[in-house]
Amino acid sequence: MSLENRVDVLIVGAGPAGIMCANALAMAGVDVRIIDKRPVKVAAGQADGMSPRTIEVLQSYGLAERLIREGNQMHMCAFYNPGRDGGIECTGHIPDITASTSRYPFQITLHQGAIEAIFIDSMRAHGVEVERPKQPVDLEISEDVDELSSLSSYPVKVTLERLDPVCEESKTEIIHAKFVLGADGAHSWVRKALGIEMEGEQTDYIWGVVDMVPETNFPDIRNRTAIHSENGSCMIIPREGDLVRFYTQLSDTDVIDPLTGRVDKSKMSPQKLISVSRKILHPFELGESKEIEWWTIYIIGQRVASSYSVKNRVFIAGDACHTHSPKAGQGMNASMNDTHNLAWKLAYVLRGWSSPSLLKTYEHERRKYAQDLIDFDKKFATLFSGKPRTAENEDGVSHDEFLRAFQTFGGFTSGIGVHYSPSAIVDPKHQQCAENLIIGQRMVPQIFVRAADCRPVEIQDLLPADIRFKLLFFVGHLTETRVTELNALAEELRKPSSFFVRYSPDGNVSTVFDVITIAAGDKGDTNYLLVPAFFRPHWTKVLLDDTDMTGRQGGRAYARFGIDPEQITLVVVRPDGYVGTIIPSIAVAELDNYFGSFLTPRSFGAQFGT
Repeated sequence: MSLENRVDVLIVGAGPAGIMCANALAMAGVDVRIIDKRPVKVAAGQADGMSPRTIEVLQSYGLAERLIREGNQMHMCAFYNPGRDGGIECTGHIPDITASTSRYPFQITLHQGAIEAIFIDSMRAHGVEVERPKQPVDLEISEDVDELSSLSSYPVKVTLERLDPVCEESKTEIIHAKFVLGADGAHSWVRKALGIEMEGEQTDYIWGVVDMVPETNFPDIRNRTAIHSENGSCMIIPREGDLVRFYTQLSDTDVIDPLTGRVDKSKMSPQKLISVSRKILHPFELGESKEIEWWTIYIIGQRVASSYSVKNRVFIAGDACHTHSPKAGQGMNASMNDTHNLAWKLAYVLRGWSSPSLLKTYEHERRKYAQDLIDFDKKFATLFSGKPRTAENEDGVSHDEFLRAFQTFGGFTSGIGVHYSPSAIVDPKHQQCAENLIIGQRMVPQIFVRAADCRPVEIQDLLPADIRFKLLFFVGHLTETRVTELNALAEELRKPSSFFVRYSPDGNVSTVFDVITIAAGDKGDTNYLLVPAFFRPHWTKVLLDDTDMTGRQGGRAYARFGIDPEQITLVVVRPDGYVGTIIPSIAVAELDNYFGSFLTPRSFGAQFGT
């Protein structure tokens, strides 16, 4: 007889999307389980690049320090094109990350298994382990309207099969879940069980990948390098330690089985891949590698799922709902940011803090991003895979054309340019109050000075992924008039009708909202105790827009953001670090409507209905 158990959230797949979600939910105190059919985690290869934005996200969970310590940093990108002697020559170097607001102006490369280990260790500290090897064999979603609308019900039934059962009785388990997440890769069982189609197409470009320790005299082997040669294209990605990844373009004759028309991996080997790369690198030398860690071949496919959820109870994320080429390094980054977006929303609904309508913003935001990413990827992959421009091929891809595309698409490759469109949780009505702090984009990094002790602090470090909304009050100079205005604003926000009171469980404001006050003024003559107690819940929560004691860090944030210090401006930062809205103090009552569109009052019952 099968075991039967209940869980709030069941996650299928312990790849990047799954472990990001499981760790975030575990940190939020959600009852979560995560299964994977692999007997052990990835040991080598697979995805390996972390963008500046994803590093910021890991920092918000307290995990970036280990990633930075263990990984390799890519700061520069080199470009090589056909030279006059038939080989390749360097045509330029630029910063690897061109986004101007990057807190971490580099990418980190580290094999997927090591990245997963960071999350697995964090999950373990919160009492959650990946259950291996297990796979789903059946999934049912209740058709009962009352059951689907009740937050106390478990309307999703999943039958799990253990792949190494100790005895027949332990082979299967039935899980009754409130929510299920399919993060089980490009061939997702969950997606297929839901009947969700992938929309898009497969290109004709075939690429080989090999991770090795190279013997070479190529001068840019420790920089990300894009090579266009008359013998094909190659992307070089330096990795942790002495490892280097080679992405090498292959021809049909290299890997296509003429009888089936399909890629046949048996026709290729890492040594053959190195041989192709050797021709592309000429006149530079590439010897036989004594250490090959991992290799594979693939055809680029660019597809996005037609839907990201069914009945707001079962969701898919990561490669299960979007696939694209790996050379822009967005597969793992997009996957992790999918579930970074979803996790806090699930936590709010499960706690009864939010209406289920909040969950609809997951698909609204992440599917649009995936479609934009695929549009970018098609252009980038075509340029990268295209023949270089030469005297004999004037229609080929020129260095200037590729370089412009590389710089133009920097927002995608860095992750910094993600911009969520208007919705219940993105309201751009008062964008003019901070013209350079874009509503729908992540809160940009900025160093302030802590008023109490003049310690420089990075604002992103005060925005942890702890499922709270961060309310940044830019109050300007603490004049007598301004303090009077702040006292009046505090009285208004304490009223029972205020969003502060209406949407704070048990009247505990700090459970949902974290207040941070940022004043303008000189650190030497500003008394932060003039700030009313309402706006300084703790001495660490009052900051100054000034430089630190050395004069090297901080300052000019008001000017940089386009905020008028003569006004009081409130910036609402969502739990995932994105700016949700910006409000002038004279319109603060509008926040009752903003939060009221998705949060539920304290007296709200446990109903799931929309």
